[in-house]
Amino acid sequence: MSLQPKNAFSRIVIIAVTLAVVAIIARLLPGPRTIDDAFITFRYSRNIVEGQGFVYNIGTPSLGTTTPLFTLLMAAISALTGKQDFQWYAIIVSAIADAVTCVLLYLVTRRLTGNDWLSAAPGLLWAISPASVTFAVGGMETSINILWMVSATAAYVLLPLPVYGGKINRRQILIGLLAGLGFLTRIDAALWIGPLFLFQLVDVFRAGKGKSFLNRIPWQTWLAFIIVLLPWFAFSTVYFGSPFPRSLSAKTVAYVMPPGSALITLIQNYATPFYEDSTIKGMGLFALMVIYLILSLIGILFTARRLPRLLPFLVYPWIYITVFSIANPLIFRWYNAPPLPALCLSIFIGVFAVISGLSTERADVEIVETEFGKMARKKAVPVDNPQPAKPSRLLPVVGVISLLWVFTSVNGWVLHPDHGLDRPAPEMAWHKIELYYQEIATQLRDQYGVTPTTLVASGDIGVIGYFSRATILDTVGLVTPAVSKYYPIPKELIAEGQNYAIPPQLILDDQPQYLVAMESMVRLGLEQNATFKQEYKLVRDIPTNFYGTGMYLYQRQG
Repeated sequence: MSLQPKNAFSRIVIIAVTLAVVAIIARLLPGPRTIDDAFITFRYSRNIVEGQGFVYNIGTPSLGTTTPLFTLLMAAISALTGKQDFQWYAIIVSAIADAVTCVLLYLVTRRLTGNDWLSAAPGLLWAISPASVTFAVGGMETSINILWMVSATAAYVLLPLPVYGGKINRRQILIGLLAGLGFLTRIDAALWIGPLFLFQLVDVFRAGKGKSFLNRIPWQTWLAFIIVLLPWFAFSTVYFGSPFPRSLSAKTVAYVMPPGSALITLIQNYATPFYEDSTIKGMGLFALMVIYLILSLIGILFTARRLPRLLPFLVYPWIYITVFSIANPLIFRWYNAPPLPALCLSIFIGVFAVISGLSTERADVEIVETEFGKMARKKAVPVDNPQPAKPSRLLPVVGVISLLWVFTSVNGWVLHPDHGLDRPAPEMAWHKIELYYQEIATQLRDQYGVTPTTLVASGDIGVIGYFSRATILDTVGLVTPAVSKYYPIPKELIAEGQNYAIPPQLILDDQPQYLVAMESMVRLGLEQNATFKQEYKLVRDIPTNFYGTGMYLYQRQG
């Protein structure tokens, strides 16, 4: 008996374990560098565990978190451990999720290329990606969101199961379950669920030719998807009045964005998926943008011939940039991460396709996955055991290029960040503003005696709300629906180069005991209002060089 299959399996296991370990270490090493929005989720989770309900402000049901599944997961871990170390819970969960994602990226790439070692590159690059690590250590749901997407893709591409037929189709059910979990993690998961479901429908319909109607539609996927969503939709409709988070509408009206700003931001992100801007400057980045666009298209075309079931995943970044560019919201940093695994994979495949195509060598028998998942080759072969074409001698060039991407990604890290924990971390894992907010929140709680009944207004509510435990008047409206009547705000109140200002009348009407705001949020509004200046005193000013000249804490007089 040949030992080759056993040796191949050993290589797969070694590579998979290595990728998982690298991903986990890369996320545990920096320690918590938590983003403000993550603390919104943590406060919801804490209130659930403490018996206050799924609320941000006690007694006021309002869905202000965009990630109900992650909120419930954090609450469940807290309940099981009996502690509330949410920052580390989020990191550990994200580290495990990213480890699995890296392994799945490797297996999917190997399925397409047939090369054990080169196929590890996409997984390795995601393991050390500054974006991936930043939002994992930032406490966000990003890693879980991406895990569901990659897992659903892998289930569709890798599972040795028919796409149709049988009373119970495990492939269809698993895809539906993963899609449902993705939607509950972030509603914009619809942008990858839609293409996957549409392609699967066409795939099943064509593959089931001659079968009954039910065997020609992936109804088990749809049913599983609905079953996952139904409990949350029922609960949230009764509890909150809507299953959709308020942040979707609140951010749209509160932030004033110039036309095309989302497109510009996303183009900049797509031009440097391996953080080349840490190494390459100027016109070199523009050249990279063009090259990457071409390589991505080549990768998509190559995949269409060899592994078409991977296409929904590879086209997702282009659907993502189109939808967000049209909507033109404020692109928060973590909005840049979801399309990156698919974008990086398509670029890698493009490089692989170009380099392998330069070879004049051909295998005697070539296996290709033809349209809609059917396998074809000159000799019969099991559908789920494809063999690659004879490899090109130039393929090591793909490895060299991948190592250059590893270098630029690692170059996006710093050994000694200038704030927070003194541990290696991605340079983009910036959280200085959160540390300043924590100072003020702690001061409110310890020095000013703020309690859960004290009304504190803030433009950013995550850190302030979590550490002060005060009742929060959210000036954007994520958790306080009543503030929507103060928007849209007159553009003349927004400082140059900024996108938001606190409506003066909101503060004058609600009269919070304290107000926390960045200087740019009040420069042309509250700071010019005589009534506000008479009723409120500036009691803390932390100088900053971001969002204006400082972080302000005001106290109401009398």
